[in-house]
Amino acid sequence: MSEKPFFVGYLPVPSGLKTFLLSVSVLLMAGLATAGFLMGAAQDDPGPGAFRFDYGRQTVTGVIEMTPYPILHVTEGNDRIKPGDSFMMTAGGKSGVDGRAMPLNGQLAQASGVVLERGDLYMLQLRGGRNGLRAAEGDAPEIAVEPQGRWQLTGEICDGKCLAGAMRPGRGLAHKACANLCLLGDVPPIFVSTQPVLGSEFLLVTGPGGTRLPRDAYDYVAQFITAEGNVTKRGEMLVWEIEPDTIQVVQ
Repeated sequence: MSEKPFFVGYLPVPSGLKTFLLSVSVLLMAGLATAGFLMGAAQDDPGPGAFRFDYGRQTVTGVIEMTPYPILHVTEGNDRIKPGDSFMMTAGGKSGVDGRAMPLNGQLAQASGVVLERGDLYMLQLRGGRNGLRAAEGDAPEIAVEPQGRWQLTGEICDGKCLAGAMRPGRGLAHKACANLCLLGDVPPIFVSTQPVLGSEFLLVTGPGGTRLPRDAYDYVAQFITAEGNVTKRGEMLVWEIEPDTIQVVQ
């Protein structure tokens, strides 16, 4: 006996139900759009941080100092970077320049690359190889080191590269994974203070005694925290030696 084909038809939907479902869909879409707008409006303004390719390649000479993160204290600048400025350095991607800077610690060096800038925070992404960082002739002047006492600060630990302009906004919990990867790659960490410290809201953050930021502090990256530690002015760079056992998350 042959089998009869089996069909499943669509059940008719009353016009009133169609109107109701359409109205619900429209309300849901409007609600999601409103929620998205409110979430965006609640985020901090990412600020004008960016790669400043419009500045062109910047080449300056200065003294390398491992703090333990590499800083260049400028002795011979240009139209944009002045003698006396102090800034951090990074390589391409999520990588620092420790291996290139360490052999030049305490010496004069020529640095060349692209500026990342956000307010009074800036960093130089070095060119590759010797064209990016190499020894320069001359005697390195002594860098002024001025202890500024013990401070309790409130704010956020970020990676300096993304914060300076490699990504926007470069901070907050949405950026935590990216920030930790940068820090693991030896990108210098920065503390963004809620209140200016000696005129600046950005401080290079290290561990006690000028050691690298302890790994247990990475758990607090991109969170709103309070902590204590000594602040030192090295050239024009403020360095905060955070004490991990004083870190508390601010609710």
